[in-house]
Amino acid sequence: MKIGEAKFLCSAADARGFLYPDKPAVAVCGRSNVGKSSFINMLAERKKLARTSGDPGRTRLVNYFDFGSFLFADLPGYGFARVSAAEKQKWARLLEDFFAHEGTVFYAFVLVDIRHEPTEDDRTMLGYLHAARIPFTLIATKADKLAKTRVREAVRRLAAGLKVGEGDVIAVSAETRQGKEAVLSALDAICERYAHREEEIAEE
Repeated sequence: MKIGEAKFLCSAADARGFLYPDKPAVAVCGRSNVGKSSFINMLAERKKLARTSGDPGRTRLVNYFDFGSFLFADLPGYGFARVSAAEKQKWARLLEDFFAHEGTVFYAFVLVDIRHEPTEDDRTMLGYLHAARIPFTLIATKADKLAKTRVREAVRRLAAGLKVGEGDVIAVSAETRQGKEAVLSALDAICERYAHREEEIAEE
């Protein structure tokens, strides 16, 4: 897949702002500060398409980005301790609403830090996806922070910890562009799956 000019579309603070696109919408989700914005910028080949911040918990909306053949829906990061209980509940409701509304998302990239063990919040996110029957791929970020010889071991550990196949985990680095081609190949497959589904619906 070759990505043309990616652009920011809009933000949604609640279900009233959700988009129901006529192309695959891929949710980008993960813990606060896991590198979601850097991941989006890497694929767009732009430094500031999605705003990055050293302050975890900055993204509090669903931010939509148009990549031509698909959309990214960048979801609020979860698991950040330094916010109020009310704010956490607001984020949780937003995520629950997003996954509960049919047509808002076709696929998900779940970002996890390759250096750390999966958390209960990560497992909860996968629970949302399983319940909504949304297929997903794990994106293991910050792979440049590990020695190359340790990356495969870390991928195996994450796969085991979250009970997915090793082939469902892609190690990436926004700094070195490691894993970018694998992600683009995954996006090709996602777009093909979406097109096939639409053909089946049209034939019914």
